[in-house]
Amino acid sequence: MDSRVVIKASSFLILTIISIPANLLICYAFLHSYLIEAKLLTADIILCHLAFANLMVAFTRSIPQTLAALGYLNIFDDFGCKVSLLCFRAFRGLSISLTCLLCVYQAVLISPATSLLAPLKMRFPQFLLYIIVFLYLFYYFTSVSAILYAVSNLFNNTIPPYTLNLEYCFVLCREYSSYISIGFGVMSRDLVFIILMTIMSGYILRLLYNHGQKVKNIRSSDNSQKGERAETKASRAVVTLVILYVVFFGIDNIIWLYSMTIVRVAPLVSDIRVFFATLYTSACPIVVILTNPKVQRKLKVVKMKKAVQSTKSSTRTK
Repeated sequence: MDSRVVIKASSFLILTIISIPANLLICYAFLHSYLIEAKLLTADIILCHLAFANLMVAFTRSIPQTLAALGYLNIFDDFGCKVSLLCFRAFRGLSISLTCLLCVYQAVLISPATSLLAPLKMRFPQFLLYIIVFLYLFYYFTSVSAILYAVSNLFNNTIPPYTLNLEYCFVLCREYSSYISIGFGVMSRDLVFIILMTIMSGYILRLLYNHGQKVKNIRSSDNSQKGERAETKASRAVVTLVILYVVFFGIDNIIWLYSMTIVRVAPLVSDIRVFFATLYTSACPIVVILTNPKVQRKLKVVKMKKAVQSTKSSTRTK
C-alpha cells in the first residue's frame, strides 16, 4: 500500500468518523426538541436539514472513498453508481443552498426596521417549507444529467480521456464538450448561491460592526446585552460557515478548472478535489455544535446520562 493510498484512506476515514456522529447529534437535538416543544425556530429547521444533507454526503461519498482506498473497489453496480452520484450531487448542492438560506435568514433577522429586508421577517417562516421543498426538487432535477455517464467498471480497465475517476465509480464523457458543459453547469449553478451568501455575509458583518460601535457609546441593560450576545453569536457562526464553504468551494473548483486543461487527471489531484468537496460535511457540524445552545444542551444531557449509567454500573459491581 503506497503513501497516497494510506493518506487517502486516513483522510476520508477521519471525515467519516467526525461527520456522521456530529451530524446525527445535530439532527437528534433538533428532532428531540421538536417532539418535546412541538415547534422549532426557523434557523433550527434549516440547520436540521443542513445536517441531514451533510450526513447524506458522508454516506454517498466519504464512506465509498474510504472503502475504495482500502481496496474495496466493487462497491456498486452501474445502477448503484448512478444513484450514489445523483444523491451526492443533489445533497452537496443542498448543503450549499441551505447554508445560503441560513445566511439570508440571519441577515433578515438582524436587519434594522428601516432595511429593505425587514418585511421578510414575518414572511420568511411562512414560506420556509416551500423554499426547502423547492431546493430539494431543484437539485435532484438538475443533477440527473451527470448520472447518465456513470458506470462501475471500465472496458479493459483502461481509463479513457475526460473521465472522472472515483475508483469505485467512473463518469465517462465521450466528448470534451460534454465534459466541459457538465462541469460548468454544476459550478455555475452552485456559484449563484455562493455569491448570494457572500453578499449576505458582508451585510451581516457590516451590521455587526455598526452594532459594536453603538454598544461602545450606549449602556444597555443586562437582559438586552444577553439578547444581543445571542444574536451576535448566531450571526458570527453563520458567517463562519459561509467563509468555510467559500474556501472549500474555491479550492474544489480551482482544481476542477486545472483538470480542464489536461486530458487525464492524476489520481492525487482527483483525491484532493474530492476531499475538499466533502470537507464541509465535517467542518459544518463542528461549528454548529460549538455555537448552538440547543445542541450544546442536548450534548450535556447525553453526557449526564452516560455518567449516571456508569455510576450505577460501578455501584452494582461493588
